[in-house]
Amino acid sequence: MVEPAIRGTQNVLNACLKARVKKVVVVSSIAAVMINPNWPKGQPMDENSWSDTEFCKSAKMWYPFGKAIAESEALEFGMRNELNIVTICPSLVIGPKLQSSLNFSSSLLLSYLKGEINTMNCRVQQLVDVRDFAEALLLLYEKPEAEGRYICSSYTIRPEVLVEKLKAMFPHYNYPEIFIEEKGGPFDFNCKKLLDFGWKYRPLEESIVDAVKNFEESGLSVGK
Repeated sequence: MVEPAIRGTQNVLNACLKARVKKVVVVSSIAAVMINPNWPKGQPMDENSWSDTEFCKSAKMWYPFGKAIAESEALEFGMRNELNIVTICPSLVIGPKLQSSLNFSSSLLLSYLKGEINTMNCRVQQLVDVRDFAEALLLLYEKPEAEGRYICSSYTIRPEVLVEKLKAMFPHYNYPEIFIEEKGGPFDFNCKKLLDFGWKYRPLEESIVDAVKNFEESGLSVGK
């Protein structure tokens, strides 16, 4: 998990350098931001927060470890080679999918619908619509003044609240009924840097409706 994240980023950036690309927007992850035990409690995390790689390593949290290393190296690569590199750290991406396969983000939302899980850990989720995320990518690419890293997250929501919204709009699915409080967090994020560029995001309800309808059209929502 760690090596592909780092090597893949390095290979792409080297190719961009050889092709004399002027600017690169690298997709990182909110995972590169949020595992920071030294961040002030109760203060929304902004672009100054980096996941503590030593803490991640000791806790064997390899995904945030790899994402933090890869993003940091990408920014350093840009400085060393005078290549304009901007990184964006999205939270959990939801919404209608274009690909035929089911990715992790889609499978998480789908698990709320299929009736396979009755008990769920009550871990606060941070979400962003895939279409709003795409707009953010384009915005950062087109803005010549864009630099450094940007957090991209629209909503912070507890699972039981998300389930209640789903129930109100799609009442015929078998939703989880028991939510177990989980230690740690909740995390909240400050997206002011991206919002100041004019980035906007759609209502959460629109993202949910479009995602579920997409699941239904794809024959994935079988929990009715």
